[in-house]
Amino acid sequence: MTDYFQTFLLEYLEAAELISVLLNILISILGVFPSAPLTFVNVKLFGFWNGFLLSFIGEVLGVALSFWLYRKGFRTLVHTKTPSHSKWLKLLHLQGKESFLLILSLRLLPFVPSGLITFFSAVGRSSFVVFIFASALGKIPALFIEVYSVYHIAQESLQGKVILLVLSITLLFYISKKWKKKA
Repeated sequence: MTDYFQTFLLEYLEAAELISVLLNILISILGVFPSAPLTFVNVKLFGFWNGFLLSFIGEVLGVALSFWLYRKGFRTLVHTKTPSHSKWLKLLHLQGKESFLLILSLRLLPFVPSGLITFFSAVGRSSFVVFIFASALGKIPALFIEVYSVYHIAQESLQGKVILLVLSITLLFYISKKWKKKA
């Protein structure tokens, strides 16, 4: 996927920054694809800080548009189809400070699926303003960690190799726990 993004952006280099932001918005709306491959390409093509800034702008605009679309399309459906005793419904009732803190804390974790955070925030009672501020504030450190990791992996530095080793061990640990649960 990374090669596809890179080839596509290089083909339209004069508009590559705008296209990158639009691709990030599309990834956010779809909510099932990770943005890391595009972040990787942004860092590789535009450098550390410009890649970070492009990814940040695209992700914040993407979650804003996704929030609006999800709220318009799914809010009524979720509230009418979710049983009133469901624990999920309790999560949907958070507002104000509690909503801000939950969204912020989830955004701080770089590998929590962004689409899920956006979806549950949109169908819940969180206001658009609270959602955007918490999302933008939480995405800064999470995206910085992602960009830093991607940058060093792309540079094939010692730090990049250590990051890949830690990610690989974490993934293997996660998979082995899942297998043990099934057995």
